[in-house]
Amino acid sequence: MRPSLVERQEHEYKRHATRTLMANLEVATGRVIAPSIGPTRTNEDFASHIYKTIATNPDAGWIFVVDQLNIHQSEALVKLVAKECAIELELDRKGRLKNMKAMASRRTFLQDGTHRIRFVYTPKHTSWLNQIELWFSILARKLLKRGSFASVEELHQRILEFIEYFNRALAKPFKWTYKGRPLKV
Repeated sequence: MRPSLVERQEHEYKRHATRTLMANLEVATGRVIAPSIGPTRTNEDFASHIYKTIATNPDAGWIFVVDQLNIHQSEALVKLVAKECAIELELDRKGRLKNMKAMASRRTFLQDGTHRIRFVYTPKHTSWLNQIELWFSILARKLLKRGSFASVEELHQRILEFIEYFNRALAKPFKWTYKGRPLKV
């Protein structure tokens, strides 16, 4: 590396595998709760992550702020919310949702304010509104950037250790500093 040059990787560099991290930020405390780390990011993975999160306090009301990624509006998620909120769903012969085949109708169901578990979707291209994205930035800067991990198991363990450290030593609510003034052009 030299000043004003782009950082490059060695020719011997090999990427052995990746992991997907799904996590929740409790905005009132700044703590990361119920992280899920796995090899994939599917509809079932996300629904399982939400189930794991709900299990930390099964009787509480939950509001999840998420972006508009398709797995955040899946059939598996609708079925989970319906089951947890004791809502009857109409299913076809194959066990699929009868009246919520489109993502927009599933999103409407998941956003319903009368449900104990509901989702709020951020507008497109506004990841800065979702505070877990701010925390992911902290994770990337403090742990992952220029990190070297011998295996995916080590990466998995180091992420969990960082979350535990963050919750113990650094967690606090994010303080919004934008005053709402228009940008000068």
